[in-house]
Amino acid sequence: MVRNINLRYVDEEYDEDGILSKLSVHYPDNFNFGYDIVDDIGINDPERRALVWCGEHGDSRTLTFRDIMVYSNKTANYLISLGIKKGDMVIVALRENYQYWYVSVALHKIGAILIPVTSMLTTHDAEYRAKLSSAKAIICTSHGKVTEAFEDIEIKCPHVKVKAMAGGKRDGWLDLDEGVEASSDKLERIPTKANEPFLIYFSSGTTGYPKMVLHDHTYPLGHILTAKHWHNVDPDGIHFTIAETGWAKASWGKIYGQWIMEAAIFVYDFAKFTPADILTKVSEFNITTLCCPPTMFRFFIQDGLEKFDLSSLKHTTIAGEPLNPDVFNNWYKATGLKLAEGFGQTETTPLICNTTKMEPRPGSMGKPCPQYDVDIIYPDGRSCKPGDSGEIVVRVDDDPPGIFREYYLDKEKTDATIYGGYHHTGDIAWRDEEGYCWYVGRNDDIIKSSGYRIGPFEIESVVLLHPSVRECAVTGVPDEIRGQIVKATIVLREGFEASEELKKEIQNFVKRETAPYKYPRAIEFVKELPKTISGKIRRVEIRKGSM
Repeated sequence: MVRNINLRYVDEEYDEDGILSKLSVHYPDNFNFGYDIVDDIGINDPERRALVWCGEHGDSRTLTFRDIMVYSNKTANYLISLGIKKGDMVIVALRENYQYWYVSVALHKIGAILIPVTSMLTTHDAEYRAKLSSAKAIICTSHGKVTEAFEDIEIKCPHVKVKAMAGGKRDGWLDLDEGVEASSDKLERIPTKANEPFLIYFSSGTTGYPKMVLHDHTYPLGHILTAKHWHNVDPDGIHFTIAETGWAKASWGKIYGQWIMEAAIFVYDFAKFTPADILTKVSEFNITTLCCPPTMFRFFIQDGLEKFDLSSLKHTTIAGEPLNPDVFNNWYKATGLKLAEGFGQTETTPLICNTTKMEPRPGSMGKPCPQYDVDIIYPDGRSCKPGDSGEIVVRVDDDPPGIFREYYLDKEKTDATIYGGYHHTGDIAWRDEEGYCWYVGRNDDIIKSSGYRIGPFEIESVVLLHPSVRECAVTGVPDEIRGQIVKATIVLREGFEASEELKKEIQNFVKRETAPYKYPRAIEFVKELPKTISGKIRRVEIRKGSM
């Protein structure tokens, strides 16, 4: 029986159409997700499903909330025996191994600071993260080469005192699974404060080195809106967000808000994305709500949705990159479900999204989330008029749960982002007369050509409609006459070959589909686009190559 635990922490108001109009968060000074959510459900509704996990070789297991409570206690006791204590930094590279979920809860209970990282780290990436964070412990998956990356930096990082591996054995590494099994499942509550450090993500921006984004213990509460009003999770259903645990998207859709809503999460631990595999899992496990990037939905559509039974799906959402209208329309035509877009950052929970009962519009991010004071502003700080582009900002002077506290150990970058009472996202958008917001691009990605301000996304959306185009990145190229011209860097689909004739065909296609001044005067065909480790297109690298 659902106990509506979420209502202990939020007050909600709705308009006459049943759409959320206001959400405020409240919490005790000692709120701790591990004790107050996981253990509460584990004690009072012990058989409720928390995690349905499936490996790529067909192995699977289901963990209840009682299982997560017990194993997080055992893990906490094991880590404490190794010297891990409140305030210690612990890097966790567990891919989507099921151990991630009780390891993270264990660290929250101890009061240690969880630092999730991707298992795709290179030696350079591992050294940068370990040194900057002064990590005391590393917990790794046995899959892939991430253990080797951390082994290569041992001499340079003497502050790392503990190295533990899950899912296998390796010389020089403690056996996490063995240590956890041998530990007690009894754990007395360790005092923590809601405003103390809880979680750090390394944000992989498109320029410069990653920053350490610090969240406190109130962060999970900021995701009640995520799970309840955007993902629309069913407490008796099962939610599937596709994201590796090293990325903030996993916190958005694979643990905090979903568990506060008492819903089960589905995890598919795969090494390579294959659309047919994902769609088969949706059918096999009766997934009720699904969230992944628009690119994945595009691949689903290309693979042929008619081959799969997707009738269990009740709601689908997208985030991570802007949504092209063609993906929205084709998914809706095939499934009857409208993709509800959302926008936010590693630094935040959703700032703009299509909440439940809103009518999504193809290509729109939705409207500002009612739990925050979000605005779109001109450079002088005034609110933009409808139709005018400006920067997305969110008020932070009252410390709303869900917004990061600072860039850890980097006051200069923190002050460059948080000032005047707002967190400045660096993302540009505009809003229409009805309050729907439309993404334009990053501040440093805006193209200024012949007096026009052009957002890369609006052109990319059109280029991607051409049948030859698989991926596209639009940037500005210096031009003596126009200041900049638009350049499209394109990865072609199989069966198409680069040629001058194809360039002209794409250019004429864009001219027909959007304002002529926006068409790409320069086109380059490449085998792949430069991307960050989290998959974001590095337009800065493309611009450098065009200078």
